[in-house]
Amino acid sequence: MIISRRALARAKLEKLRQGFSVYTEIEEIAQSIEKKLDTIDFPVHIDRTDLGCWFIPDTDTSNHKVE
Repeated sequence: MIISRRALARAKLEKLRQGFSVYTEIEEIAQSIEKKLDTIDFPVHIDRTDLGCWFIPDTDTSNHKVE
């Protein structure tokens, strides 16, 4: 079964929008996700390692009350 890298990048981007962290080992997919993130207003922390790249939604906790 052949999976399109473009479709895989879109699926991972959708997971990010849902609030999930995503990981990819494939540089082409990481670049595609980064390129798309540049065009939308969605803060994401990107953690690059030797083995791959994590995309973690950047949640702002400054509005959360601690009681």
